[in-house]
Amino acid sequence: MSCICLGPKRAGKTHLLKALQEPDSIDETSYSMPTIGTGIFRIYFPEKSANADRHKPPPPPTTDAVTTPHGVKHLPKFIQVLEIGGSMAPLWRQSQYFEDVKKLIYVVDASNLCQISAAGVLFYSILTEPRLQKVKILLVLTKMDYSYRQMRNEALLMLQMSKLQKQIRQQVTIVEASAVTKVGLNAIYDWLQRP
Repeated sequence: MSCICLGPKRAGKTHLLKALQEPDSIDETSYSMPTIGTGIFRIYFPEKSANADRHKPPPPPTTDAVTTPHGVKHLPKFIQVLEIGGSMAPLWRQSQYFEDVKKLIYVVDASNLCQISAAGVLFYSILTEPRLQKVKILLVLTKMDYSYRQMRNEALLMLQMSKLQKQIRQQVTIVEASAVTKVGLNAIYDWLQRP
């Protein structure tokens, strides 16, 4: 898998990936169990219509960017994301999960300030992993529908992101998201589709 999704237990990884895979499948009543092991999600990139910012899933096409004879590059139509359960965090580094990874989504529950310190320790261990030094990283502050505005700032402060970004090699993009309200999903689609 060229894209993996990590984060502590109950951070909202499965909920977020299900919302990206099929946005209408998640609402206020949706519930998901913590992932034991791994899960694979095929996420189709929505077609942007000129009339609205609404997205509709395209038909199943190819995964890789294609260059036409005229040199025009077509972006991939979907991506497969491997979710690795938070309960497997002790095994992340010893496993083969980090081989050939180009993109990494790291999910933090912004509504649970008690968990953010532990999420930060896991995140730092990922950033120091030699196999992930050239990986593009998306830090998703999820469950923003349960958070108040200040919690986002507190989460970034607790993760020491401003200091951290000066010290690491990886390019880290930060997105606020909610699987329920769909806030941030378009930004995640755009990030995933970029080469």
